[in-house]
Amino acid sequence: MSARKGNALVVFGITGDLARRQTFHSLYRLEERGLLDCPVIGVASRELSGEQVRDLARASIEAAETIDEDVFERFARRLSYVSGDFGDEQTYARVAEELGDRDFPVFYLEIPPALFATVVSGLSRADLVSRGQRVVVEKPFGFDLASARELAAELHKYVTEAQIYRIDHFLGKLGLREVLHLHFANTMLEPVWNRNYLSCVQITMAEQVGVEDRGRFYDPVGALRDVVVNHLLQLLATAAMEPPAGPDPDTLKDAKRAVFRAMPDADPRHYVRGQYDGYREIDGVASDSTTETYAALRLEIDNWRWAGVPFFIRTGKQLPVKETELRLVFKRPPRIHFAGVDVRRPDPNQLVFKVDPSTGIRLILDAQRGDRPNEIHLDVDFAKEGGEGATPYEVLFHAALVGDSTEFTRQDNVEESWRIIQPLLDSPPPVHPYAKGSWGPPEGDQLLAGFGGWRGPWVPEQG
Repeated sequence: MSARKGNALVVFGITGDLARRQTFHSLYRLEERGLLDCPVIGVASRELSGEQVRDLARASIEAAETIDEDVFERFARRLSYVSGDFGDEQTYARVAEELGDRDFPVFYLEIPPALFATVVSGLSRADLVSRGQRVVVEKPFGFDLASARELAAELHKYVTEAQIYRIDHFLGKLGLREVLHLHFANTMLEPVWNRNYLSCVQITMAEQVGVEDRGRFYDPVGALRDVVVNHLLQLLATAAMEPPAGPDPDTLKDAKRAVFRAMPDADPRHYVRGQYDGYREIDGVASDSTTETYAALRLEIDNWRWAGVPFFIRTGKQLPVKETELRLVFKRPPRIHFAGVDVRRPDPNQLVFKVDPSTGIRLILDAQRGDRPNEIHLDVDFAKEGGEGATPYEVLFHAALVGDSTEFTRQDNVEESWRIIQPLLDSPPPVHPYAKGSWGPPEGDQLLAGFGGWRGPWVPEQG
């Protein structure tokens, strides 16, 4: 962790969609909690006054919650704005002038990756990143393995790897830290968290929404690039890692890298792609598009803890529910034979971590209920038991300002993730149609033949 705290936050692209949906509201929440103690300087090409930027901030926050006027007034006093083209050196001169004597700003680039190098080189020429100042960049970190390496090489011309904070909002979610804590802080769980007791691990990221007005962005990307190579592989690594040997961020990232290094390249034969009905009619989507809006795949980890335990991942749009979860499915016990109980084979135990939209833990056991055995659920909803944590962008903005890189992705892990997925990009199987509101094409269910099918997800209507 850096000993130096950022004394300003400079946001490139502050008039964009991400700022409207996340940035303003998250910074307001930090102000409310007393954790924002520096100026916020927005930079974009639009000609706006400072008052107009504050109006944008107000509209964004009001769309998410009722504004506390005292909190907003404090936040608004921090906001200022610099307009200019990102390719113009005068833009960076104006940023430097606005910073004044604040010599250790944090730069947040919520802009397309194609502009990362342009902005970072501009900051470098203005001597704004020469003293270890942090640069936060948004995913995607490349389009494949080769482009991920090219992007890193461009950035490394101007800043070191330690200065780059690759933001993936999924890593700021409470559920990921809870998975680590439950795994290693409970002696009743850690000894069974391995190939000796587990049949498979299932990761689901289901979305009820479709692509809607994001066709031009989504069609060149698809589900595999959008969420699997980043969000869901990070969740997999969190669940599969060995206990980190120390508290520092790099030790945690080393533990994740060990998981990725033990994973063979994905096999296209264990990859199912789907596309929901009507996707090709969306504005910005090619009429003959083969982009997947559903992806299901099987991955392996070839190490002592996990050899032989498949990790199944599925994600899709226009599915029945919104839910992200990690599910450990234990091996099925043998039949039980004793007085008063029908001869039966109990279903496997399961341990479920709900990550989104709320967080919680469910333990599924087999128990005697009255005169017959049945499955029971032991549930904890964190919103009711101690409350939900901060939103992901609150966590990540604060971490970037104080210099804690724990929740950010390192380049070697980015490259390993792309290496694992690259064969699926090189040899994609055909895309299968599926109805809106279904669980995707039938081929996605067949992927789990011999493992009891997809379980859950955990929502009020079903187990």
